[in-house]
Formats: sequence, C-alpha cells, structure tokens
Amino acid sequence: MKTRNVLLILLCVGIVMPCLSSCTKKKNKYAAHSFDYFDTVTTVTGYAETEEAFHAVCAEIFDLLEEYHQLFNIYERYEGIVNLRTVNDVKNGVHPTVKVDRKIIDLLLYAKEMHQKTDGNINIAMGSVLSVWHEYREAGISEPWNAALPPADVLEKAAAHTDIEGILIDEENETVTLTDPDMRLDVGAIAKGYAVEMAAQYLESKKIDGYVINVGGNVRTIGAKADGSEWLVGIENPEENADLPYTEYLNLADASIVTSGSYQRYYVVDGKRYHHIIDPKTLLPADYYLSVSVICKDSAEGDALSTALFCMPFEEGLALAESLDGVEAMWIFPNGEKRYSDGFAEYRARN
Repeated sequence: MKTRNVLLILLCVGIVMPCLSSCTKKKNKYAAHSFDYFDTVTTVTGYAETEEAFHAVCAEIFDLLEEYHQLFNIYERYEGIVNLRTVNDVKNGVHPTVKVDRKIIDLLLYAKEMHQKTDGNINIAMGSVLSVWHEYREAGISEPWNAALPPADVLEKAAAHTDIEGILIDEENETVTLTDPDMRLDVGAIAKGYAVEMAAQYLESKKIDGYVINVGGNVRTIGAKADGSEWLVGIENPEENADLPYTEYLNLADASIVTSGSYQRYYVVDGKRYHHIIDPKTLLPADYYLSVSVICKDSAEGDALSTALFCMPFEEGLALAESLDGVEAMWIFPNGEKRYSDGFAEYRARN
C-alpha cells in the first residue's frame, strides 16, 4: 500500500545528461534531498560554482520549508510554535482566538482567494470531512480486512461545519478565530505548493537562479539551467503497470508543474480503491480523472488548481483553466484519454 503524499511528478534529473561543453564552466550541477517536510521527499537541484555554495543555498531553502511545515501542520505540535493545530484546538467548547505568525495569515487569505476563484472546489474549512476520511483510510491501511467507508450520515454531519466564512482573520492583530466549534482547518490541498512558492520567491529576491525545488511532486523552477536551457521535467504516468514511467515531458524555466492524482494515496474497500481527493460537492473521492496537471508560474496556484480541477467536470474545469492568465492543464481520464488546455503543447519537451 502506498503512503501519503508520495511524489506525483519526478524531476527527470536522472535522464538529463549533465552539461559538458555547453554549460558555463564556472558552475556545476548538484542535488540534495530531505525527507523532513510535508511527509514526503524534497529534492533541490541547482547549479553553483562550488558544492559548498550549493549547500549554503539548500540550507536556506530547507530552513524555510521546515518553518512552513511546522506552521501549517494540523497533526503535530512544536515547542514554542503556534501552528494550525493550535488554531484547530477547542477549549471549553469553543475555538479560542489565536495570535499566529504572519505566514499563517497570508496562507489563509490566499486560501480564501482560491476558494472564491475555484467556486468552492478548494476549501480549507473541509477539515471536519477530511478528518473522517483520514481516520477510515488509516484504519483501512492498517487492517485491510476491516476496511470500510465512512457512513454517509457521518460525512453529511461533518459537512455542516465547512463554511469558510467561519474563519475570521484579523490582519491588524494577526489573529485567527474559527467561529464554528466543530470546524477544522485542513490545508493539505495548498500547503506544499505554497511553501515551495515562498522558497522560490525567496531565492528570486536574492537574485539566485538555476535551481529546481521539488516537494512531493510540487515542482518549481527558478530560472533556467547554467547554459540557459530549460529544465526537463516529467509527469508521472498514473496508469497502473504502465510501460512508460512518464506520460509527458516538459521544458520549464521560471514555472511550476503540479499534479493531483488518484493513484498514490488510497485504500481499498471491497476491491475498490478510494483515494484522498474528496469532492466537496459529493463528499466522496472525485472520480472524473486519474490525474490533473497544472502548469503556471506560481506553485501555490498550481497546487490549489490541480486539486480544484480534479473535482470538476472537464468542460467546467477547462473553462476555469483557460480563464486564468498563464495557466495550462492536462487531464488524464480513467480510460487513459488525455485532454489539454489550448497552450499546454507549448511546454512539451523539444529536446
């Protein structure tokens, strides 16, 4: 059984031959890995004049990712840190008003913006519903012979506590209050992409380029490679037992690619898979596609949109994608058919 937040997209470092004569001789290519953030694998690839210089940049990236990981965590507590688990706490039957780090305020404001942009298909207030599915999925993975689906009445009761307007944000005082005692936040559909984007923007602010950050398949390129060429990135093939590991190869620079798929985080009940992407309209795993991939500049936007589009009928999702500047998408259906937004082909690998 596969675990949560496994890589959905793999940076094709292994299939791209290192630059030789065409690359700037002053810079070499390096890679570093971590398993410490967002319950998945993080890979940083980049060009630097020395290995020491590369690892100095990586240390800054990893420090930022660790900070966001701890702040956005809804399951763990960390000494001296007020995080989203703290915001979800209930005391004396209510959620207390919590003073939080400005980074949490910014995430919540962005999540509300994406909720509106996607007509509610991204909703960080769905934690009450997602926690029910999480409980049943973890139990089903631990004891497959007892795997069961959440009862419909339990899901419907939880869904009564998912109104995003119940998240009160006081920007001036940097506080958050959940007005519904039974509401829970879950930022899993946006947190990784948001953290990756913040790390990428930090590098850009320092005039550092020639790097790729990949956190569990949320891939963000910062600039091009040392020779000025684009990065080659592969989108994993979602079909089980596929002959080819990647279904598309893309050339990217200063852009992100994020995929949401039904084929990684799931459990099995009576021979049928039930994945982790829950449609807010049906309260069940969305069943339109095997995967949806989104190309755009901003990894946070890509993370949110890939989940939202996964929960939308194709024509509706296509209309949304094509209404947004700089956004392209690919949908893979259960029968293997692939469909694309108009500009997706421009990113297909040319070398």
